[in-house]
Amino acid sequence: MAKSPAKPSGGAKNKAATDAHDHLRTTRIPAPAYPQTYKASVDELKQFYREMLLIRRFEERAGQMYGLGLIGGFCHLYIGQEAVVVGIQSALRKGDSIITGYRDHGHMLACGIDPKPVMAELTGRAGGISRGKGGSMHMFAVDHGFYGGHGIVGAQVSLGTGLAFAHKYKKDGGVAVTYFGDGASNQGQVYESFNMAELWKLPVIYVIENNQYAMGTSVNRASAEDQLFRRGESFRIPGLQINGMDVCEVRAAADEAVAWVRAGKGPVLLEMKTYRYRGHSMSDPAKYRSKEEVEQVREHSDPIEGCKKRLLESGRVTEEELKAIDKEIRALVAEAADFAQNSPEPDPAELYTDVLVEAY
Repeated sequence: MAKSPAKPSGGAKNKAATDAHDHLRTTRIPAPAYPQTYKASVDELKQFYREMLLIRRFEERAGQMYGLGLIGGFCHLYIGQEAVVVGIQSALRKGDSIITGYRDHGHMLACGIDPKPVMAELTGRAGGISRGKGGSMHMFAVDHGFYGGHGIVGAQVSLGTGLAFAHKYKKDGGVAVTYFGDGASNQGQVYESFNMAELWKLPVIYVIENNQYAMGTSVNRASAEDQLFRRGESFRIPGLQINGMDVCEVRAAADEAVAWVRAGKGPVLLEMKTYRYRGHSMSDPAKYRSKEEVEQVREHSDPIEGCKKRLLESGRVTEEELKAIDKEIRALVAEAADFAQNSPEPDPAELYTDVLVEAY
């Protein structure tokens, strides 16, 4: 059984994280300061809440549409992990690059992409963000700095390292954020990428979304070193372990990592301890964990409920306002679902587009 994510700490350094940072110092690896919880304004908290709720409601609707046969192939939902991408994305700026694996719907929405073409891509329609040819796992939107959605486990790590190389080569000040999971962290190309990134001091933030189970095996059973933030140490890449169920703690860590990387100090690894409520994909019944385990995380560590609690405790937001936001988000998602179902299928000629690119 996997360990449940830590409860929100309220900004205090937990002992494990402090010991981890001390360990980096004793091994003489320069490292960013361990972050305190980000002090978000009420407006920022409302934006975090809105974005996380959009991802949650979108994914819930995608699950329903999959069950109805409107979405084919594989479909990997992001429910439970919303704080990771929302917190990190809020620390980035235009011109930075994002790349991830196949659990990519939430990342696209956090980049500010309209939910309609994202949902249409899930249904394989011409109005989709990849014109209906990519599906759930292969979305792309360069105009938003989003470089995929990649179906091969760990492939995006090398590609993300390449994006960081491009930023350094162009001297544009950009940062590449490369997301991958605890399962992908055991892939060989990850370590080849780490080596090059540190040798060349590339501006890349490696984000391990440790949702505890990879496909279905607990990280504690699959990894000899299950403290994944330490995976970069042999390459002199500093790592921090963060409560990925708290959007403010994620934002604080992202600020530290972005400042480190933009200063030319090389890559940083952030292990986000998070949790997915659903199976690995829609075809996974998730029998490898108990219902009680999932409910315990939902009750004590849910990222959206945690943000909601902060908003209500501020005294400046009412329960009625939050209900209105939820109603607005549900309407937005319903509109996206209608658009997806009513959008035409791609023209058969699209099979031959984007296959080859002529270089001059």
